[in-house]
Amino acid sequence: MSARTILLAAGAFAVGTSAYVVAGVLPEISAETGVSVGAAGQLATAFSLAYAIGAPIVATVAGRWDRRTLLVAALLTAAVGNAITALAPTYPLLFAGRIVAALGAAAYTPAATMVATSFYPPEHRGRAVSIVFGGLTVALALGVPAGSILGASLGFRGVFALVAAAGLVAAVGVQLLVPAVAAPPHVTLRERFSVIRDRTVQTVLVVTVFGVLGVMSVYTYVVPLLAAYTGVTGPLTSALLLVYGVGALIGNNLGGRATDRFGARRTVLVVLSATILALATLPLTLSTVPGAALALFVWSVATWAFNPPFQSLILEVAGEQGALALSLNASAIYFGAGLSGVVGGLVVSGPGVAVLPIVGAALGLVGGAVFVASSRSRARVEREPAVSLG
Repeated sequence: MSARTILLAAGAFAVGTSAYVVAGVLPEISAETGVSVGAAGQLATAFSLAYAIGAPIVATVAGRWDRRTLLVAALLTAAVGNAITALAPTYPLLFAGRIVAALGAAAYTPAATMVATSFYPPEHRGRAVSIVFGGLTVALALGVPAGSILGASLGFRGVFALVAAAGLVAAVGVQLLVPAVAAPPHVTLRERFSVIRDRTVQTVLVVTVFGVLGVMSVYTYVVPLLAAYTGVTGPLTSALLLVYGVGALIGNNLGGRATDRFGARRTVLVVLSATILALATLPLTLSTVPGAALALFVWSVATWAFNPPFQSLILEVAGEQGALALSLNASAIYFGAGLSGVVGGLVVSGPGVAVLPIVGAALGLVGGAVFVASSRSRARVEREPAVSLG
């Protein structure tokens, strides 16, 4: 594991904390701004949708920049967005800060993933992806629980100020230690979206949207969910979030190793099935604190084992269009996350937060069904003998 890759993961930690920390400080945002918890959760929606829409646009605008310049600019943009969030005197300006931070994250994550894979041979591509995404899992492991703990003393503004500082430090580190990496051939916005015409890419995007929608509809409201089922609040909630974060670290590492050993497609199928099962059984497993700790751990391991094999599968099936497909998939991830804030908010304000796990499992099941159907169709095509025309 090279220091350069670790540094790229540190940048992913900074932008990942920016994305996920809202879940840990929802009560503080709600109390200070005077909006409901459901409305506060829409800040995550603003971030996610801005990321989804902005990723292909930013990638096109900055397409000719060398990758180090792009990474530094992305981290600085994210830091500015988090600073705006920390200083914003009104709720609409909080939205503006989240959008700016999202644009920085949208530029950073796909570029960091591609740069990291360039440091490794193809047979270790899954591990390279898992290292970068390890930064995102550390953001869950430490950022969200720390946000929940620090939010009580610093307020959500102090938490976002710390996140902005982390982004600034990461930008300096990338500038000093990551070598200049030439930009890939420039791709216009029309060419970038033309990849969607590929049926395999369409399948990838559908699976991503429904998978993320299922998971994040639940995770965005995990604090009130734990309060509803387990009855925990305060430090005990932070401890349970830390358990989830540790599971994310382990799952991300296992996903990368399993990908290199068993192949991307098989690993995706196993971890997707495990994620859906974990979500569906949350109403049973969250009834006690020990059960909640075990449930959050298993759910997290399964969820975060998904990224390395799925990213590797995209590169495998998209071929020369792998970089474009990765960029669109990043948009799909955050589009699903953005929709999750809306779907989760509707469920919370309607049937109630206790129903979220079942809704999340059902959405994940749709993505799983699409993946299985696509895999069977692909396998059938590969088994068919070529027809001679001579």
